[in-house]
Amino acid sequence: MHLTLHADYALRVLLYLAANPDRVVSTGEVSDAYGISKHHLVRVVQGLGRHGFVEVRPGRAGGVVLARPPAEISVGQVVRHMEPDFHIVECFNGERNNCPITPACGLIGVLNEATRSFLATLDQYTLEDILRRSPRKLSAYFLKPTVDVGETG
Repeated sequence: MHLTLHADYALRVLLYLAANPDRVVSTGEVSDAYGISKHHLVRVVQGLGRHGFVEVRPGRAGGVVLARPPAEISVGQVVRHMEPDFHIVECFNGERNNCPITPACGLIGVLNEATRSFLATLDQYTLEDILRRSPRKLSAYFLKPTVDVGETG
């Protein structure tokens, strides 16, 4: 199973917001934290907003926040909404399927079962669960070192 960058980035944005719950965060800040294109993140954030995972606040002081608590955001639902499809093999896409053995293939059912199991596992976890499973506090990875202008070297 392979997630697209769009779904991967969506999960990263949500984790960033969950790790910074008490403030509005700009897409530029998230872009800098992960080293991801701001242009791409804007599209990801728009998708997250359309599906009710984040609230986008416009304006100069605007940005993005979680639309609901991390405990109410299922990882499985995020992946379902942000992943364009789960066509892990050609025959999963009826319009583009050119596989000559599709009518007799037993693999399709096995791969469908595996995909359902993958999503069922993700459904067991929320953003809050992911934050709790982190061996270190995730927000510490996003802190930029500050320089004390009063120090002399």
